Amino acid sequence: MSTPRVVVVMGVAGTGKTTIGPLLAAELGVPYAEGDDFHPPANIAKMSAGTPLDDDDRWPWLDAIGEWAHGRAGLGGVVSSSALKRVYRDRLREGAPDAVFLHLTGDRALIEERMAVRQGHFMPAALLDSQFATLQPLQADEAGASVDVSGTPEEITQRAVAALRRLDT
Repeated sequence: MSTPRVVVVMGVAGTGKTTIGPLLAAELGVPYAEGDDFHPPANIAKMSAGTPLDDDDRWPWLDAIGEWAHGRAGLGGVVSSSALKRVYRDRLREGAPDAVFLHLTGDRALIEERMAVRQGHFMPAALLDSQFATLQPLQADEAGASVDVSGTPEEITQRAVAALRRLDT
């Protein structure tokens, strides 16, 4: 990317945001922030119990991510956030108008398989259906790109870098 921008790595749980985000940040030479770290304890407890978050739960979380992204304006950065709905992405753009979104997409069976083997994450695979039901993919008027998550993390990261570079042309 020619001008350092904030990239929001988005997608349903299990697509690899926490894996791809740091790899992408390293490739771009910018800092990475884990979106889950912005959740208040009540959100984590709710998800850990298998209860999906509602919009009232998400607004303070999105605002905190937007604040971080705003602080990185012109400097660049990568942050993960499910950003499942357009209205959530709009909220993030309120804090960081120049942010671009990298939507990690994939086959539901592959994502569920990956969720089943990951260790130590508070989001249970049982919430995957609610994530897909909530998902509103990037629209044509939103700055961003979609990248398939099949393959190795390094392959996905290279596809992501290429997709982001195409946004600059």
